Amino acid sequence: MESPTVVAVCGSRRDGSYTRAALRHVLDAAEEAGVRTELLDVREYDLPVFDPDEEEPPEAVELKRKIREADSVVLGSPVYHGSYSSAFRNVHDYCSFDEYEDTTVGLLATAGGGSYASTLDHMRITVRGVHGWVLPHQVGIRNAYEKFEDGRFVDDDLEERTRKLGRQAVQYADINPDVTGTGADEAAADD
Repeated sequence: MESPTVVAVCGSRRDGSYTRAALRHVLDAAEEAGVRTELLDVREYDLPVFDPDEEEPPEAVELKRKIREADSVVLGSPVYHGSYSSAFRNVHDYCSFDEYEDTTVGLLATAGGGSYASTLDHMRITVRGVHGWVLPHQVGIRNAYEKFEDGRFVDDDLEERTRKLGRQAVQYADINPDVTGTGADEAAADD
């Protein structure tokens, strides 16, 4: 049997991206848990602004394939104006139910200031909109410029929270709860 795959999508174009650094820690933890990993960095894909009337470029087709074939996907974005980045949104616009339905998805946001909650909320809502299974554990990093030195965390608790996201992406990669089936009805009746 082939090893499961966890991919992380980095929605930051900045060279010294804290989002990218944090996602590498997520993937390191996932790899240590025994799966294959890959960082999908928006800087490496030539993606024009999504236009449903245009034929998708080959790089979009390839990116979507990698997301669709992953057992778990971890999405990361910097906080821009209380939400996610346009680079993240553009990748997300190319994707749909085919990529996310019944897929375990972890969320991570990095903020230059103190607020990331709305970004994680927006990410969660859009993933649920395409029927992805969003992990309850998520990572938000405040004042990210203070939390890293040369790509490494300077805060052990924050590093552990971030690595936990990678471990859970592996642990729940094959989750497929049937919340509409008869088993869900029977479980509710037992309460």
